[in-house]
Amino acid sequence: MLIVAIINTMPSFFKAIEQRHGVVLQDWVLANLPALDVSIPIFAIIWGMGILMIVRTLYKPDLGITYLWTIIFVCIARFITLTLVKLDPPAGLVPLIDPLTGYFYGHASITKDLFFSGHTSTLFLIYLNLERKNDKRIALAATIILMFLLLIQHIHYTMDVLAAPVIVYCCHRFTKALGFK
Repeated sequence: MLIVAIINTMPSFFKAIEQRHGVVLQDWVLANLPALDVSIPIFAIIWGMGILMIVRTLYKPDLGITYLWTIIFVCIARFITLTLVKLDPPAGLVPLIDPLTGYFYGHASITKDLFFSGHTSTLFLIYLNLERKNDKRIALAATIILMFLLLIQHIHYTMDVLAAPVIVYCCHRFTKALGFK
C-alpha cells in the first residue's frame, strides 16, 4: 500500500520540483566530459538488470520483499533530499526520456530530480540484493558503467551519482535491521 502511495505521489512531486529555482553547481568532472546522448545504453543497462532482479526474485521471493521495502525507504530519502537540495540541471544536460517510466514522472522531461541519482540507486540496490557472486559482479559493473554514462549525458552532477550508493546502502541496512526480508 505504501509503495502505491509513493508511485501516485511521484508525478505531482516531480512537477513541483521542476517549477522551482535552484543553483547550478560547478562540477569539475562534468566540465571535462563531453555531453552525449547515451540514453539507449543507459536504459538497456537499467532494463537488463531489472529483468535479472525479477528472474532472481521469482526463485527467491525474499529478495523482492527486501528490494521493495528498501525502495520505499530510498524513495522517502529522495523525497527529502530533493526537497531540501534545490539544484538546477548541470550545464550541457542532454534530455533523458524513458517511455516506460513516463507514468511515474507524469510523461514529462524531468531535469531537477538531481540529489541523489535514482538511476544509480536502482542499480546499486539490485547489486545489494542479488546473492550469486557472478550476478553481484555484473550488477556492480553495470552500476559503475551507468554512473559514468549518466555523467556523460550530464543528467546528474558527480555528487548525485556518488552519494546514491552510500544512501542506498544505509537504506538497505535499515531495511535489514527492521527484519524486512
